[in-house]
Amino acid sequence: MARSVTAFTCTACGAAHKKWAGRCDACGAWNTVIEEAPLSQGPGRGLGAAKGRAVPLSGLSAQEPPPPRACSGMAELDRVLGGGLVPGSAVLVGGDPGIGKSTLLLQGAAAFARAGLNAVYISGEEASAQVRMRAQRLGLADAPVRLGSETNLRDILTTLDAERPDLAVIDSIQTLWSDQVDAAPGSVGQVRASAHELVTFAKRRGTAIVLVGHVTKDGQIAGPRVVEHMVDTVLYFEGERGHQFRILRSVKNRFGPADEIGVFEMTGAGLSEVANPSALFLSERGQPTPGSAVFAGIEGTRPVLTEVQALVAPSTLASPRRTVVGLDSGRVSTILAVLEARCGIPFAGLDVFLNVAGGMKVAEPAADLAIAGALLSAREDNPLPPEAVLFGEISLSGALRPVAQAENRLKEARKLGFSQAILPEAQKAEGLDGMAPMRVADLTGFVGEVFGAG
Repeated sequence: MARSVTAFTCTACGAAHKKWAGRCDACGAWNTVIEEAPLSQGPGRGLGAAKGRAVPLSGLSAQEPPPPRACSGMAELDRVLGGGLVPGSAVLVGGDPGIGKSTLLLQGAAAFARAGLNAVYISGEEASAQVRMRAQRLGLADAPVRLGSETNLRDILTTLDAERPDLAVIDSIQTLWSDQVDAAPGSVGQVRASAHELVTFAKRRGTAIVLVGHVTKDGQIAGPRVVEHMVDTVLYFEGERGHQFRILRSVKNRFGPADEIGVFEMTGAGLSEVANPSALFLSERGQPTPGSAVFAGIEGTRPVLTEVQALVAPSTLASPRRTVVGLDSGRVSTILAVLEARCGIPFAGLDVFLNVAGGMKVAEPAADLAIAGALLSAREDNPLPPEAVLFGEISLSGALRPVAQAENRLKEARKLGFSQAILPEAQKAEGLDGMAPMRVADLTGFVGEVFGAG
């Protein structure tokens, strides 16, 4: 008979330990290591052991119809979900506290309910009266959404099994507790058990489940990472408190493209959709100023134009500051090193500040040329051509490498009135009708062409 193995897990970070300890070696938290019940050892291996059933297998050529989808009428939400909500799917939504997750999901639940779905909203953080007050403020009091306030997982599953809704929103997974797990709500064991039961219910009953998840200070969804593997779709609701723009980003989607984004604007009446994000992010551009470059990017399947802003100033510190917002700081350090090593343009003794306008976050390597252009423009106090967009990846040798979906980037730029594109020499682009291309082979050629220096 297999011996039962006792597991000890940190409730703060989920790290596994062989024995109990007062302090977690992984995250350094105190009094967070707890004992968890061992997992089942599976069926016996003796002569009398019961056999499992045979799993039906099929070939790769089998034809499957696409999953049915329910549309909410909120185009940005439907876009991020991959075209609508799939019955029986499990969606996990994470975001910073106060960013608007509950507002977004209440508006989404109301939109799906008005579209004909039987929607249930269960809150573990607020009373039903508080949710009703928010619904009245958002103008959703007449939406046929049924509310509930409960944290007991057994009671929630019993209610959902009796009501058989098409959509159930659970706000949030960290507040639920199961009487089968001897741990506090929000612990690794409770979150994992609650997510497993809800996802299993969604697959068995065909109910679409939307779970709200808290995030850690690093921006990751709190709790064990296995929850993100359980669900079908993982969405992050991003934005800065000081900006009115909010971005719903898909990082995993089994029923649609990943890295898709939906853009919303926070108003007094809730979240409103932004049909043209490029125009929104560039709406405050005025006269041409040094340190400003327009990057033609791709987010999922959508081309988005954003403004990269740079400021370079003499530093009085021994170690000059490097402040980066909305971009990968490691990538920016690499571009600064390439500018100094390959082009002979030093940034030593200079403070460098970089920002993406509107609270947008850009992770594409294609933004390298726009970052370099903004840095050089700020350092030389010479504005870039105001009618030009930039994109291209910079290698460590200083060469410019082509990027994907150039035609979509150029089409979006042309639609917003840009007439020039600065792009790598080897870039294949068929959408240059009406735009004057400036092709550069490397970073040295870019400096010479744009700023008149070699």
